[in-house]
Amino acid sequence: MINIEHLVKNYGKIEALKDVSFSIQPGEIVGFLGPNGAGKSTAMNILCGYLSSTSGSAKINGIDILENPIEAKKLIGFLPEIPPLYLDMTVIEYLKFVYELKGCTLNREKHLDEVCSVVEINEHRNRLIRNLSKGYRQRVGIAQALVGNPPVIIFDEPTVGLDPKQIVEIRDLIRRLGAHHTVILSTHILGEVQAVCDRIIIINKGKIVADEKTENISTVLSGGRDVTVKICGPEKEVLDTLCGMSGVAFAESLGRQDMDSISYHVKSSPGIDIRKALFNTISHRGWPVIGMESTGANLEDIFISAVSENDESSETSSKSKKTKKERSKK
Repeated sequence: MINIEHLVKNYGKIEALKDVSFSIQPGEIVGFLGPNGAGKSTAMNILCGYLSSTSGSAKINGIDILENPIEAKKLIGFLPEIPPLYLDMTVIEYLKFVYELKGCTLNREKHLDEVCSVVEINEHRNRLIRNLSKGYRQRVGIAQALVGNPPVIIFDEPTVGLDPKQIVEIRDLIRRLGAHHTVILSTHILGEVQAVCDRIIIINKGKIVADEKTENISTVLSGGRDVTVKICGPEKEVLDTLCGMSGVAFAESLGRQDMDSISYHVKSSPGIDIRKALFNTISHRGWPVIGMESTGANLEDIFISAVSENDESSETSSKSKKTKKERSKK
């Protein structure tokens, strides 16, 4: 559905995007993460046709956004961080205006009724937008993105400024939209991505530094992964088995007992997810595993690890280039 290839964007001497490539399949909900200045907004603006790229291509369903912008934009619904609302219009007046602006050919009354139902604003359709709460204004912003029933929906910081209840409601709405649309969620809120997205792409300094399914994102950690596991079996033998496993960097008994089980702390070698191998090895020995949980591998740790590793790599590369220049001068 979305295919970005070798995307480069320069602002004078500043490289905002450096050979960025990724693709997104129909029906995926993808989180697009990165620190301030990483290139998130630049990539999203190029994908939506608001910016041109220096080189590379961005295609929606095979249509290049720069070569055929009108046709490509028909396939995209976009909610910017600040929704483009006209406060002096009622909700339904505004949606009718957006319908005409997009040149939509669907039955207007039926289509707008469906959109209002999806975002749950039917009771407020005749109210002035200026009189709506922040949460309902956000819903109206999502509604305008859905007008025309585009297959791709792009959200830029959709829950900024909302209270906890409104955040949960918007997240639920995004999940429901994923059943019928391809969704890109650009955000700084790590928990939001974990709660909503099937896949996570992390960008830093104009480069993609991680691209994994949400359940596999911990594989980008530069260090090992910690696991706490409860095992029913003789403590010394269990510990010896854990320490002897390939991929285990360290194991210790925590001494905590739960009925006839004992808790163990296991740390894997860098880049290895030890959980499946651990379960299979212990079960093969006939010792029941009655509990297992990952520790120290939340999305915040992963995000910091991926970004820091990229920063170190960039710094090393920069120093290397500087050294070569100094040698050539000599």
